[in-house]
Order: sequence, then C-alpha cells, then structure tokens
Amino acid sequence: MKLEIPYLNKNLPLEFPDENLLALAEPNEYPIGNNAAELISAALDKPYGLDGKQNGITLVNFLKDGKKIFIIINDATRPTPTETILSALLPVIENLRFESSITLMVATGAHRAPTDEEYRQILGCHYKNLRKFCVHHDARNDDEMVDIGTTRNGTPMLLNKKLFEADRIIATGSVEPHYFAGFTGGRKAFLPGIASYKTIEANHKQALSPRARSLALEGNPVHEDMMDALPLIKAPIFSIMTVLDKKHGVAAACAGDLMTSFYEAVTIAKKIFCVSVLSKAEIVVSIAKFPMDIDLYQSQKAIDNGAVALKDGGFLILVSSCRDGIGDEAYANLLKRSSSPADAIEQIRAGYKLGYHKAAKMAEVSGRATIIAVSELSKETLNSMFIEKAATPQEALDKAMVCLKAKGNALPKILVLPDGCVTVPDVAN
Repeated sequence: MKLEIPYLNKNLPLEFPDENLLALAEPNEYPIGNNAAELISAALDKPYGLDGKQNGITLVNFLKDGKKIFIIINDATRPTPTETILSALLPVIENLRFESSITLMVATGAHRAPTDEEYRQILGCHYKNLRKFCVHHDARNDDEMVDIGTTRNGTPMLLNKKLFEADRIIATGSVEPHYFAGFTGGRKAFLPGIASYKTIEANHKQALSPRARSLALEGNPVHEDMMDALPLIKAPIFSIMTVLDKKHGVAAACAGDLMTSFYEAVTIAKKIFCVSVLSKAEIVVSIAKFPMDIDLYQSQKAIDNGAVALKDGGFLILVSSCRDGIGDEAYANLLKRSSSPADAIEQIRAGYKLGYHKAAKMAEVSGRATIIAVSELSKETLNSMFIEKAATPQEALDKAMVCLKAKGNALPKILVLPDGCVTVPDVAN
C-alpha cells in the first residue's frame, strides 16, 4: 500500500504491506447531480418549512419588508463554501436594495479574529465589495453582548447585540459530525458562533458528559444548550446549510427553516461521513485536512475520531501541520502541568475552564494509547501534552510497527482516515 498524504503545500509518502491494511476509510461517495452554485440555488428555490416539507417561505418573501439584514458566516477554521453561498444570496439582496443595511458577522465563537488573508479566503471574489460590511464576533467583549436568559442546564445565554438590531437573520454554515456537539451547523451559528465567552465556557463544560459525542443529538447537553438559545431570538431566521463531500466540494444544500434544514443536512452528512469498518485497529493514521490543520485545537478532532476505532495499547498517528500553533492555550497549559493523562482528568474535574474539554478528550486517548504527531509543533510542546513527535508519517508508522511486533503482534492492522476531522468510523465489532 502506497499513499500520498497532503501536508502544507506538499505530499508525504507512506508505505506498508497490503496485508496490514484494515481499511482506507474515506467519507462515502454521494451522488451529486449539479455543481455547488446550482445545488445552493435549488435549495433556495425549494426551502424547507416547519412541517419538514420543501414548501417554506422563499428568500425573497423572507426578506420582504425587512430593513436590516444580519448574515452569519463561518470563520477560516471551517471549509464552508461561503463565497458560493454569498453568490446565491447577493442577487436577491441587491434586487431588494439592501446594500446599505447589511451586516456580515464572522462567527468566531471563542476563536481569534480573522486575518486579512483569512477574510479573503472566506469572502473570495466578494472580498472587495463586502469587506466593508463584514465584522467579527469578539466573545470577550461583554459590552457587545445581550443577556437573554439561561438554558435548561443553567448556561447563561449572552449573544452579540448586533443580532438583536436586525429584523432579518440569515444563518449559513456546513453540517458534518462534531466530536461533542454531535454535528456542526444550524444552531451552532448562534452558540458558540456569536455567544459570549462565559456562555461558550458553560456550554463546552457540558462536553465532559459521556452523552456529548459525535453523531449524538438527542440527550446531548451541548446540543440542548444550543437549542435553548433559539426561541429567545425574536427576529425570523433563514438558514442555508451545506454538506461537503470528501473533496470539500458541495454534496448537498438545504435552506429555509433553521432546524428543519439542519436535520435534513444531518441525514445526508451521516451517509457521507459515517464509514463502516470491520473492527478496531492497532494503528490509526488520522489526517487533519486543510483548513482543520490550522492548529492542534482544531486538529484534535482527528484524534478523537480516530480513537473510536483504535484498540487499547495501540498507536494513533496524527498528521497535521498545526500551522498556526496549538490554538487556545488553556487546554495545553493544563496538560503541561499534569503529571499524567489521569492527573489531567482529575484536575479538570476539580475546576473547569474553557478549553479543558479539549484536554479531557486528548487525555482519555493518551491514557490508553500512544499518540504520535507529524506536525510543525516542537517535540517539547508535543511531549508536554503526552504526544510523541515524528518527522514523517513513515517514521511514525515504522516506530509503531516495531513496538507492536516486539509485543508479539506479527500483523498489526492499520486504519487510515484521510479526512480524520470529519470521518467517524462505525466499528462492526
């Protein structure tokens, strides 16, 4: 088996005997009848209503009589085709002469503000015309938040005040599995997208629950918080959600009612991203593709998904440049001051801060297996988080093979996840 693994602007080779391969688990093929622009236009022509049928209010009628439009778009850590979505939206908006009353907000959640290069990446060909209407959410600016109550789980609900200055809201995004929210997209545009830091912190603390996991919605406390925010938003919401294929092209688009379009997209996302494998493997190679390779905070999703199909005592090889570093430092600092993965989990139980859920998920994996990273991060940084470093995927795999064979495993099985951040293995036994 010979593979070429994308890494920054090059490919890294990986080779091993065919007999060791358990599976090359890529997202499933999904039949696409049209290109991205046509799929999004078709979704706008037949939006979903509350009853689940494609007979909802059209975008033109939704915007009619509105005066201020608030459009939520994803930041550069997501592969959402924002440029293509905006290309479908803008003709409608321009025909209704809304140009001077549009606000586009980049839903950064607790992430940093986008760089100018990232604004160009997000807006694409619309950068020149739309950049002046574009602002980013700052979760730490309490003066920009409106307190609208609490959720059933006691999470204080504070959202960006610009949301409440608009009389028409358009939420855009992409739907794929998420390791503790169940799925991205839909309600996530608001929480964590444009929520205050303390709201996000309280919500993400719920990620420590065993019910907060990939694919899980019903009974998931993180999802429940997000759902509880929606009735508190008074202006009408129109949603445009996409589902991407394994090449990050648009496989499907669903528009209209926020939650109906979200659940329709979830059904499609399951078909694409849930991949059957026969058994767990001794070695999992999980690759964080662009843009999720931006930092370790985002790339951890490839660790979490890979761990689903990893045997105890095995090796998880993460391939991610982490080109922007470790991301939020809280989780890394907690791991650095812990004597072991078990100690990290005990510290998290003693007192939670935003980001600690990330440390908990990583500690759970490193407590039962060896994680090796092929990354731009230093050996010292990785070691402080219970991760070993390798220069190449081949070096990491060779080390894992030698260790397992020394323990008497003559034929360790290897599972490769070419898009580990969104691929969820469905293990038969």
